[in-house]
Amino acid sequence: MRIFVTGGTGLIGRALCKALSESGHHLTVLSRDPAAAKLKCGPGVEIVDSLEVWTPASRFDAVINLAGAPIADRRWSESRKRALWESRVDLTRRLVEAMGRADQKPAVLIGGSAIGVYGDRGDETLDEASDCRGEGFSERLCAAWEAETLNAAALGIRVCLLRTGLVVAPRGGFLARMLPLFKLGLGGRIGDGRQWMSWVHLDDHIALTRFLIDSPHLAGVFNATAPRPVTNAEFTARLAAALKRPALLPVPAGPLRLGLGEMAELLLGGQRVLPGRAREAGFEFRFETLESALRDVLG
Repeated sequence: MRIFVTGGTGLIGRALCKALSESGHHLTVLSRDPAAAKLKCGPGVEIVDSLEVWTPASRFDAVINLAGAPIADRRWSESRKRALWESRVDLTRRLVEAMGRADQKPAVLIGGSAIGVYGDRGDETLDEASDCRGEGFSERLCAAWEAETLNAAALGIRVCLLRTGLVVAPRGGFLARMLPLFKLGLGGRIGDGRQWMSWVHLDDHIALTRFLIDSPHLAGVFNATAPRPVTNAEFTARLAAALKRPALLPVPAGPLRLGLGEMAELLLGGQRVLPGRAREAGFEFRFETLESALRDVLG
């Protein structure tokens, strides 16, 4: 297959490009830094720096849109919010417009999103049929991102939206930021620890993406989360146990809100999300429990 990818240099994108390339697919990756992208995506991957590659003669079988500036790497100033919005919502709008220029449209668009679209919902169990009623910045960002993606359906393109949870990976992502403190025995729960953390192993996310590409009868929203979410307190305890370290130093909510401002909602809020549609479609998660995922990534 000929596959067009945005966000190919991110945590998920790098691993996905490697898996697809090794399977014999031809990849074209959009990047603002072609030299860096070539190193990250590996040999055999075509790198482009503009959507002008899309012309009436373009022939891509599938598009995977994972683009987006990192959402949790710095405080949400107004300029940072603009960057987050432009890298997701505006880019997706331009991507769908570019796809519309092709005489032969791609068969499928896999669009990135996040479970933050559900908002902070306490202990409520959520699936793809649950409403998205949050009013914070992250919820509005995800909702607008999804709306732009769904516009591709008007072009006759099958659209699958992946609402991704916290990605557990051997290198990078949120776990990489937690490990240094936890390895020193200085980790602990965040706030009261009751907020839910819906997570997914990187390999399962890639497998689900490929499953959706290869399933022409499937469309719509799919939660990319493992079947067994945990609370922050549970996550903390299990990570500490896996590292054979104590976890006795909680992070109080007040100082966290003071230091991070609006972005603290990502850490203090949570969603208890289940992958109902993926399992109904026959997808099997390799890593259903956090213990198995941590064993794999921590080696």
